[in-house]
Amino acid sequence: MSTIIELPQVGESVTEGVIAKWLKEPGDHVDKYEPLVEVMTDKVNMEVPSPHAGTLVRTLVAEGDTVPMGGPICEMDLDGEAAAGSGQSRQGAGERRQAYAPPRSFEFLEGVRSVGPTGSGEAGRGRPDAAQDAAAARLSPLAQRLVRQHDVDVALVRATGRGGRITKDDVLRHVAERGVSVAAHPQSVEGAERTPDAGPDTTVVPLTALRRTIAAHMERSAREIPAAWSMVEADLTGLVACRDAHRERFERDHGFSLTYLPFAVRAVARSLGENPLLNARWDATHVTLHHRVHVGIAVATDGGLVVPVVHDADELDVTALAVRIHELAEAARDGKLGLADVRGGTFTLDNTGALGSVVSMPLINHPQAAIITTEAVVSRPVVIEGDAVVARSMMNLCLTFDHRVCDGADAGRFLVAVRSRLEAIDEETPLA
Repeated sequence: MSTIIELPQVGESVTEGVIAKWLKEPGDHVDKYEPLVEVMTDKVNMEVPSPHAGTLVRTLVAEGDTVPMGGPICEMDLDGEAAAGSGQSRQGAGERRQAYAPPRSFEFLEGVRSVGPTGSGEAGRGRPDAAQDAAAARLSPLAQRLVRQHDVDVALVRATGRGGRITKDDVLRHVAERGVSVAAHPQSVEGAERTPDAGPDTTVVPLTALRRTIAAHMERSAREIPAAWSMVEADLTGLVACRDAHRERFERDHGFSLTYLPFAVRAVARSLGENPLLNARWDATHVTLHHRVHVGIAVATDGGLVVPVVHDADELDVTALAVRIHELAEAARDGKLGLADVRGGTFTLDNTGALGSVVSMPLINHPQAAIITTEAVVSRPVVIEGDAVVARSMMNLCLTFDHRVCDGADAGRFLVAVRSRLEAIDEETPLA
């Protein structure tokens, strides 16, 4: 018995995913729970297991396509036991294939109207705008975004895809022909890309699923959040002495180096409890304050930036934070983060100082209210105690914040609280 496999729901905040890589090909046998396809969401790169045992008949979406959660992705012939236990009658399965199956692989249906983020639809019933609905139904998810972005009447677009499907190139060509330039917005839609003019002095780098996701997420942040920025400098001379005093034993006990990052995360997490407007989000008609502190840590990987989350960071000591951050960073670089590892962040910290940066202006991790960067620790002359000039270990703390949620005074109080906690650390400060 054949059945349609859908992209599973993974949480209300994740509404769609990009098909990064098919792990099975048509004709392959797939065991139940065996990885079927790799999907990239705005949260994490994950492998989707097969809900049944059977043979993959065909894939309904191509690598690089964006699919709503709950949308159909492939068709499978189920094994005997799986077919018997699927809870579907053969008649029901046949109706489902008729509703979803495109005329050829990688094509979407005609006569089906999308009615929500789960990708469910209903057949056209001869309504006056049936032609418009039919044209819209032939759009790929990416083409749908371009249509909305450029206010295109899909009934006027000449389709060149298989089975009359309207592709992104069809939409872009239509927009260009009607005199609306898309050059001013070359990356305004996730996955949209212009064919570059390749030459002997240039190299074209294809966009990965992760890079497309990062681009879309950052564009949304820059477009929707009125961001402001502030910075303070902190004297970390005592913290440097503390780390030096503990680092040898710490590395012997745990097998990795003690950095300044867990100290900074602890200071940030504790300060967020005192400054709840920084641990919040804007929700159009109100501001939502988070009662728990879940700090996202930006991690650079070979594929791009990911942000795993240290949950309840304010309840952990320096040692526990160091261990958890190390585990998450290793999992991120190995591509082994789970969805739970990247969900629920209420604030983000980016340790740009690890790259030698001394001042940064980061984009906020939407929909959070703020992001902080910890910059490089630099030894430089500082005036103390009147007119004495001494060498101190200094670090800049840079904060970008949503000005809808909090004002400069709120941001300033938070930065001062973080600085005070960091400057209170000395050689005698315990890690636990």
